Amino acid sequence: MNLVFYSGGDDKENESLDRSFVELIGKKNPVVTFIPSSSYLSEQEFKSFVRHYSKFKITRFIHFPVDVPFDKILFQEVMRSDAIHMAGGNTFYFLHALRKAKLIPQLKTFAERGGILTGLSAGAIMMTENIEMAAYPEFDRDENAVNLKNLSSLNLVNFHFFPHFKNSSRYDAVFKKYTKSSEKIIYACPDGAGIVVRGDEIRFIGKCYAFSKGHKFSIN
Repeated sequence: MNLVFYSGGDDKENESLDRSFVELIGKKNPVVTFIPSSSYLSEQEFKSFVRHYSKFKITRFIHFPVDVPFDKILFQEVMRSDAIHMAGGNTFYFLHALRKAKLIPQLKTFAERGGILTGLSAGAIMMTENIEMAAYPEFDRDENAVNLKNLSSLNLVNFHFFPHFKNSSRYDAVFKKYTKSSEKIIYACPDGAGIVVRGDEIRFIGKCYAFSKGHKFSIN
């Protein structure tokens, strides 16, 4: 499994994560697919994505919004990509769109067969068992406007991921309480930090935090 979890932040903050991503690809002229969380204004997001990763001499990109109809040929090209990046946005809407397009099993297979899957914020949460972290805490959560009930997602890792983490007592109290009744660890990352999964190895980039069994731990 080759996964990169981006919390957020600007290009400079994510330099280390970007280098790790490029190292994972490990080849010249890769094809990278960009999946926006919504087709609305996604052309601008895609242009920014291309502009950013062109700095790493990546020149072949595919724009693949999933909440609008797409043809079989484009989908086949996406599945042949070297890497697929899932963007940020509203996590509930994103999961709803992926499920409606019947892409959850396809993306899971892509990752399990060795394809590189990366996600930013909502896209990163999508790689975990479910998107419960999008609903926490109450003072900082996505709106579930699509009234999504089934929160199960790609289930590629055995931990929760919380992006845009702010190291404060308010967040600490919520996640300590949550993990008292959950077997899964929450890895919480501020913007500019993240996680790289390569095979069985998990590497933390930047200052990350772990919540487990009601306790908080600092990583890196």
